[in-house]
Amino acid sequence: MNPAIPDYINLVFTLTTLYGIWLFKKAFNPSQTTFLVLFVWLVLQAYLSYSGFYKDTTTIPPKFALAVMPALLLILWFFFSKKGRAFMDGISLEALHWIHTIRIPVELILWSLFVTEQIPKIMTFGGRNYDIIAGLTAPLLVYYGIRRPIIDKGRMLLWNFLCLFLLLNIVVMAILSVASPFQQLAFNMPNKAILEFPIIWLTSFIVPLVLFSHLVSIRQLLKKKP
Repeated sequence: MNPAIPDYINLVFTLTTLYGIWLFKKAFNPSQTTFLVLFVWLVLQAYLSYSGFYKDTTTIPPKFALAVMPALLLILWFFFSKKGRAFMDGISLEALHWIHTIRIPVELILWSLFVTEQIPKIMTFGGRNYDIIAGLTAPLLVYYGIRRPIIDKGRMLLWNFLCLFLLLNIVVMAILSVASPFQQLAFNMPNKAILEFPIIWLTSFIVPLVLFSHLVSIRQLLKKKP
């Protein structure tokens, strides 16, 4: 029988998700309707994961896609919609970069999940996941790239592209480590936690939030005059 995720990890991750909601509010100043939609989305994902819906990994397409595809489609809408692009151009660049600090507690939680045999080591900073670097360096980008612009636009763009790669790296490893027809990694200790409540919020909320912040930052920096 697989060991359950310890309660302290679930509690810390829930607090991390609340921190993500606070960062979301600071960056995007959402309306009450948007907040309600986000609340419903998080509750839906909590119900699906808690009920075991995502544990059936044999289907094609995988049920797990329901946790991430709606958010990805929403991001695409922003980039292809005139209103969406206007909204993105008005977001504070500083607030967008503060969002990446959430990657610090997330990486510490991933390490704890490995220690408790919920995910493989390759998904942690002790393996092939270096995403914590983005979280640790994000405050430096805010201070030296925005508040006291010592770091120029080119280096800020480079940071965003490199940290976007770090994000995609762990996302790919997480998907390929799940016990499914697509599994290619970690057969001795597959990625089980990502299908559980409340860790499902990592894929359905936190990862899309971080991804969107990178894409919007890159868009703004490319448009910014030297």
